[in-house]
Amino acid sequence: MIKVIGFSLYGPLAASTRYRLEQYIPGLSEYGIDLQVHYLLGDEYLRYLFQDKKLPLTALIRAAYKRLSLLLHIQQFDAAVLYAELFPFLPGWLERQLIRKPYVYDFDDAFYLKYRRGKFSLLQPVLGKKVDQVIAGATAVTAGNKALLSHAKAINKKSFLFPTVVDLNRYRSTKQISSGRPFTVGWIGSPSTSSYLKAVVRPLSTLGLEGPVRLIVVGGPAPVIPHVEVIEKKWREETEVALVNNFDVGVMPLVDDEWARGKCAFKLIQYMACGVPVVASRVGANVDAVQSDSGILVSYEDEWTEALRKMRDHPQMRQMMGSKGRNRIKEHYSLQQNVPLLAEILYDVAQSR
Repeated sequence: MIKVIGFSLYGPLAASTRYRLEQYIPGLSEYGIDLQVHYLLGDEYLRYLFQDKKLPLTALIRAAYKRLSLLLHIQQFDAAVLYAELFPFLPGWLERQLIRKPYVYDFDDAFYLKYRRGKFSLLQPVLGKKVDQVIAGATAVTAGNKALLSHAKAINKKSFLFPTVVDLNRYRSTKQISSGRPFTVGWIGSPSTSSYLKAVVRPLSTLGLEGPVRLIVVGGPAPVIPHVEVIEKKWREETEVALVNNFDVGVMPLVDDEWARGKCAFKLIQYMACGVPVVASRVGANVDAVQSDSGILVSYEDEWTEALRKMRDHPQMRQMMGSKGRNRIKEHYSLQQNVPLLAEILYDVAQSR
């Protein structure tokens, strides 16, 4: 049995913690790997963040102290997995020194932009290369999509494509061809990504003039859309699969920029695993996840309108696409397929001592 410590940035409320780390614990144990996941900022932090509030300073100090205590006792582990960063605002070279074990660096978003773009860009002279430094020091790197893999491979040749995946024993399709209800479009995400829904406001409003349309938004604030019934649902782990199964089509709009190209199409993977056909922006990992027999990729507003109209008007096509999409998840985006790959990487890293 080898012991591996996983350092996540956020608690289980964050999809990254659940799907990049925690869901692997049972499967890895069958390979003789004891993965123990520890997070820096718990669910309380995320709840404050989603409400535009700030966690009390004392809570942040306690979180930092807890992580430092773990690092002091890291000798009991054979290897580590670091997701995103060990501490915000800490230089990369120092994070490498603190880990003191061979480690896997794991990322499913363009974290290397954090201190180069946006509100933290003033820190670029000091922290702009932080993530690159951590990637360089890793024994192996697991990247969530091809764009991230390309970035990682330029720094660390021991980098692997490792998409965010779902457990097909949990994600099951209960869909049937709908009749006698509004055409139902769905989106699942978080408050931080709900702004992308702006792209579907006018297309859905247009369809709403033609007949009943419903938009279900899970996990974030919904836009106001004329002529459309808009329903907001709180995200809960125990209900998310059932909610996705209520969708006639799942959507993933994105803006084509560096941040979006670093995203891992996880919404689409969730929809498709439930047999739901998809319409998505032709950006980044969306292009890899969606094939023409499982969904429609679009670039412009008119294409969104036509794609959604086509989905609405052809229920048999939706059913066929949903079936093909689930098969694609089985072949390329399932937990069952990824566990042995991660086990092999972790053994190699642990033995590199």
